[in-house]
Amino acid sequence: MSSQSVRPLNPAPEEFAGDSFGRSLKRAFHATRPKFYPASVLPVVTGTAWGAFVSESFDPYVCVLALLATVCVHAAANALNDVGDETIGTDGRNENRIYPYTGGSRFIQMGILSQSRMLRLGVVLLLVAAVAGMLLYLARGPIVLAFGLIGIALAVLYSLGPFRLASLGLGETAVAVAFGVLPVSGAAWLQGAAIDTSLIVFSLPVSAWVAAILLINEVPDIEADGASGKNTLPVRLGNAATAALYLGIQIAAAFFVTILAIGGDLPPLAPLVPFALLVLAWKAAAGIRGGTADRETMTKSIEGTLGIHTIGCIWLTACALFALWF
Repeated sequence: MSSQSVRPLNPAPEEFAGDSFGRSLKRAFHATRPKFYPASVLPVVTGTAWGAFVSESFDPYVCVLALLATVCVHAAANALNDVGDETIGTDGRNENRIYPYTGGSRFIQMGILSQSRMLRLGVVLLLVAAVAGMLLYLARGPIVLAFGLIGIALAVLYSLGPFRLASLGLGETAVAVAFGVLPVSGAAWLQGAAIDTSLIVFSLPVSAWVAAILLINEVPDIEADGASGKNTLPVRLGNAATAALYLGIQIAAAFFVTILAIGGDLPPLAPLVPFALLVLAWKAAAGIRGGTADRETMTKSIEGTLGIHTIGCIWLTACALFALWF
């Protein structure tokens, strides 16, 4: 039996049934799509490493609070995205989804959580993030509020409100800021680094890698999104142009690391891994061009893109720590 035939299309409701606190917690956790948590955890870790490198100090208290706030905003954004997509009907009609990567959590469609309960979950997560943000405010001052408000605004406006950034083709930009520039520079600043040109450039590869995750995840959803008026970049561009854009984003990530290495902000060999990751990116771009006609290849392309982000962030963290220690 091939791996394609055993991949589930939806979460199994019986796995999440029950009224106990543990079952409720399990439903809430999986409804927020935890497979994507590295996209918010790793940028904070990477930014913290840069901050420690620049300031030659490390504050674990603010690091933990930054991780909590960022992950809660990410989880809330995923829950609210399900609410927004259910409102316009795109997840309900999505037959080409690749679960658990695209087409939402499917918790609303499978009756595991209602739309209203998913909305409440998103709001509660934003409130938890706000509490962590207030503690950071007390520890580091009012600039924290700017980071927090921008992050929460992007989490909400991505799927809800009068703009729906994803529907305007601005989803990748919003995600690049919310899960790249914002957490990397914010985490570094919390550790004592100045928000300067070098730090912003350091955040851009992470921004590119996370934008690529969203871009490729939207490809299997093109038909449903287009029919629902959610005009994402893949809906607007089609598979071939989306593949070219995807590859360009990945090349840009390697380019930014090269700039840092040339400028002496990172070790000379820092570009080595980002350029090696372009091999995976090339294969993933080929998967985008083929679309869901070959679901297994498309799935591997998505997983490869997640791997690029993970490996890239860990490598940048290692480079910053190497510069600190050696």
